[in-house]
Amino acid sequence: MMRRSGRPVRVRTLVALWRLAHIESPPHFTVQKVRLTQKQCASRGTKEHDAIQLLHRLSCWVMAVSRLFKRFCGLHRANARIQACPPGYIHRRALSDSQVFNNGDDTVLPVLIVGAGPVGLVLSILLTKLGVKCSVLEKSKTFSKHPQAHFINNRSMEVFRKLDGLAEEIQRSQPPVDLWRKFIYCTSLYGSILGSVDHMQPQDFEQVVSPASVAHFSQYKLISLLLKQLENLSFKLCMSNELEGFNHGPFQERQLLMGHECVSIKANDDFISVTASFLKDGKRMERNIRCNIVVGTDGAGSTVRKLAGIDMRGKRDLQKLVSVHFSSRDLGKYLLSERPGMLFFIFNTEAIGVLVAHDLKQGEFVLQIPFYPPQQNLEDFSPEICEELIFKLVGRELSDINVIDIKPWVMHAEVAEKFISCGNRIILAGDAAHRFPPAGGFGMNTGIQDSHSLAWKIASVVKDIAPSSILHTYETERRPIAIFNTELSIQNFKAAMTVPAALGLDPTVANSVHQVINEGVGSILPSGLQRAILDGIFTIGRAQLSESLLNEKNPLGSSRLANLRRIFEEGKSLQLQFPAEDLGFRYLEGALIPDTDDALGAPEGPTGRRRDYVPSVVPGSRLPHMNVTILSNSSSEVTFSTLDLISGDKIEFLLIIAPTDLSYHLARAAFKVAKEFKVSARVCVLWPAGSVKQVEAGSKALLTPWENYIDVVEVKKSSNPSSWWDLCQMTDKGAILVRPDEHVAWRVKSGVVGDPITEMRRVFSATLGLKPHNRRDQEADQ
Repeated sequence: MMRRSGRPVRVRTLVALWRLAHIESPPHFTVQKVRLTQKQCASRGTKEHDAIQLLHRLSCWVMAVSRLFKRFCGLHRANARIQACPPGYIHRRALSDSQVFNNGDDTVLPVLIVGAGPVGLVLSILLTKLGVKCSVLEKSKTFSKHPQAHFINNRSMEVFRKLDGLAEEIQRSQPPVDLWRKFIYCTSLYGSILGSVDHMQPQDFEQVVSPASVAHFSQYKLISLLLKQLENLSFKLCMSNELEGFNHGPFQERQLLMGHECVSIKANDDFISVTASFLKDGKRMERNIRCNIVVGTDGAGSTVRKLAGIDMRGKRDLQKLVSVHFSSRDLGKYLLSERPGMLFFIFNTEAIGVLVAHDLKQGEFVLQIPFYPPQQNLEDFSPEICEELIFKLVGRELSDINVIDIKPWVMHAEVAEKFISCGNRIILAGDAAHRFPPAGGFGMNTGIQDSHSLAWKIASVVKDIAPSSILHTYETERRPIAIFNTELSIQNFKAAMTVPAALGLDPTVANSVHQVINEGVGSILPSGLQRAILDGIFTIGRAQLSESLLNEKNPLGSSRLANLRRIFEEGKSLQLQFPAEDLGFRYLEGALIPDTDDALGAPEGPTGRRRDYVPSVVPGSRLPHMNVTILSNSSSEVTFSTLDLISGDKIEFLLIIAPTDLSYHLARAAFKVAKEFKVSARVCVLWPAGSVKQVEAGSKALLTPWENYIDVVEVKKSSNPSSWWDLCQMTDKGAILVRPDEHVAWRVKSGVVGDPITEMRRVFSATLGLKPHNRRDQEADQ
């Protein structure tokens, strides 16, 4: 140890010198701390002072150069010729006997998707159905059986209705809703129930606001169904053990290549070259794939995001946890008959945890346990120790328990600083673009809706319907939604903490103590003592849950239980459904024409409480749902949703009008302009309830010249007696133009003022990102 005048230089000073010398700057280390240390050492002698002064100046110079370099890169990233590799890749490649294969010719794949989670697979299906050639790379050699995400909200289920019966298959395969509609709070699964919350309301079963219902369906099961969809679309799934027949020729579309890691992205003016690394016969191989667009759907630790140099913004390390996947049919059978639920929040003097019941009939569970490294490590969560923890939370031993998987994870609340890079050719979606706390289930659902928003825009570019600039509207529209959902998830996480707080377990205390131990004076203590202090704090906290304290006869316990009941009754605990945010999110700008008199303004901020969805056709909103039937068959009981009027198999805009001469005139203009813009348009004439066949026959003369139209009639429900135009808060003189992703692009409330053709040219130009008359000028030049 360095000494001066028999006194040691502070350990913190040495740490600071070491970190500066290695140009390391963790979040908790700042230049200000170096300056304080500098002043302290200056009073002790000149040698240490001069050394620190020199290193401090050097660090400032390095940081200045770093900022300048980052700024320079940031200015050029959007149009960049990116050439990047992940850390360690060059070193690994130098040590390996790798072989690189190129495409074999000048083939350029329109779209390459990196990451085969739900978001990437949904995007590949949507693009394929729209006629866009694409392939998928997945780093993992096999698909995980860890249940992970499990709640699918209304909007995602609506997207799945477009995927050839996927929504119906999920509804058939998921557990009955009565087995997962509740969150249960208890001292153990066999112990006292502190409270329960039923998250399903009567209107949730009536399909008034959506043709689809929410679902409880584990992610690995969803992936299995998505793979079947891809197989039906002639996708080839190539597992890592099947690479003996590896094709060294042109890279084929409609492939899902497992065990292929994206290790490099190089961009020039003509295409992007992605290098994929994989193992074959024990040797590392590489293949260069040329493509026009790369979509990173490769999860929270996205390689594509890192290679593109895109940073995350938000709150990191909100909580560290260990996820224990286990099975027990005995436990499932007991909960099935005695206290069925989706989530079980368990608090007792021996352990605290949250149990996710993925499938009670199959006895499949995941236990989430708080994790505090480095005082705790994964060795503290061996299968045997996890079994003991499970028994403590269950309240008795389970003879058939099987611990399947144990994995740590970190909860973040972050959004990428941008979703698009490299001239609209590198795109992020799903967890690669945003990562939320799981409270509320917005992670996977937001990603699925990213794919739905992105697919038609990519297809428009590939099919030369729109310029590549339309892809930037994906970021314009989806990033604000991601930011909103991040804040909502944080509010939900805080709501989840209200219950332990009411029981006397202040969740911030453990985190504060942990921070002091790691960063404050506790950091100089031996690791064993650090752990003992942390364990002692946890033991004291859990003592608040003893039966002698937490009962109605104890004044303090009675007060806490009363507070707990109030939290449940007022909806202040963690909620499952958020209809307003699920169905009512709205794009304020992007590929749409905002109302000139938009009275709604920006959406209300998140509250963490359940709020009802209010139907709206303000541009940017999702088209409202109403049951309709074909007018010529209005006596039939077969109905479908207004959302079903939008095709999932082609890029097609839908114009909804009432059966009036003024609206027919607008429809003819829409058809004419759509042809100019080389985009498909469909007209829906929506008749009021009670319309008869004679009325339809009388208007056939006006409708017959049209090539693509449909007549439908309202099917009213007693729970929702409003007419379509009342539901939309418009008159029947209005019209609504709907995009391929079922969001409203434009509306007119009471008829177009001026020439309808001129207005429709303005609408299609703005929505597709084209200049007015662009298509006609191109055709004239030809």
